Amino acid sequence: MSRKLTSAESAGIRGALTPSGGDTWSTNALAGAGAGEAGAGEAGAAAEVGTGWAAEVRRLAAERDAVILAHNYQAPEIQDVADHVGDSLALARLAATSDAGTIVLAGVFFMAETAKILSPGRTVLIPDRNAGCSLADSITVAQLRDWKAGHPDAVVVAYVNTSAEVKAESDICCTSANAVEVVAAIPAERPVLFLPDQFLGAHVRRATGRANLHVWLGECHVHAGISPDDLRRKATDVMTSELFIHPECGCATSALWQAGTGDLPRARVLSTGGMLAAAREVSGGTVVVATETGMLHQLRRANPAVRWEPANDRAVCRYMKMTTPAALLRCLRDGVDEVRVDPAVAARARRAVEAMIAVGTPSAVAE
Repeated sequence: MSRKLTSAESAGIRGALTPSGGDTWSTNALAGAGAGEAGAGEAGAAAEVGTGWAAEVRRLAAERDAVILAHNYQAPEIQDVADHVGDSLALARLAATSDAGTIVLAGVFFMAETAKILSPGRTVLIPDRNAGCSLADSITVAQLRDWKAGHPDAVVVAYVNTSAEVKAESDICCTSANAVEVVAAIPAERPVLFLPDQFLGAHVRRATGRANLHVWLGECHVHAGISPDDLRRKATDVMTSELFIHPECGCATSALWQAGTGDLPRARVLSTGGMLAAAREVSGGTVVVATETGMLHQLRRANPAVRWEPANDRAVCRYMKMTTPAALLRCLRDGVDEVRVDPAVAARARRAVEAMIAVGTPSAVAE
């Protein structure tokens, strides 16, 4: 069941759908390596730069007046050296409110673009600009324009996992933490184009009961690779008491159904920020987690009394793991790679992104 929005949040989303003239809508208020291979690579990357690399990162960050924001899917050593660790919504909010002169985004490129959109006057760096996203690449701005042409009255809701150009063509953005709330606040008579993740879209349709929700058929290759068989096998092997499932997973719908029939233990569909908040309330036992394996580090820190197990230990995003200690040091030492967004594109995208960060309960963040 979705949380009821406050009047301010509802007004913000409805304000974001106010026509600005003609057919234009203004948003004014608003696959990877195996776990063993990845673990060896991360250990090797840390060894390459020596044992004092973390202290050097902190020294360089202070020298550059930089705040380091890391996504929950980053390697453990990157999470541990960051100023803040969180999901996409938390990082966007932090980027929007930071007073640091430089924002270093330890994540993938669309996240760094989002930080730049929200903080145009600050320098935004990403340790490796080749850190892309298969989900963001699943829709282009040309494809979105064609889709919109076939649904001229629709509201476009773009998952934050999209390019700046796609965000600029959208009415409002969302993350997995607030997608249900964003869509629920759109007037029921308005059709919705939801993009690009088909599994998150299915979760939103299930949660809202909305029949006029059209969903783009994109997917994250990592989450799509976590199967219902993975969940059943792991739940049996470790005698789990509960399942945490990210809504980008293709197994979410079947897991909820099987949990309802008693074939699987209790299943909860949660963003990574939602998982972190829920982790602190688990009393013990074993929880199987269906998302990218980097999330396990934060869950184990939040509640070491629980045994946290991956649904699939090969659910590793190679793009997220491109931020290595060496790459982070180079980023801070040399001021690379700087992220720039065309000002006209950023101005249009900003309205959709600002609308997104105004909706929902702030996600859990690790400091």
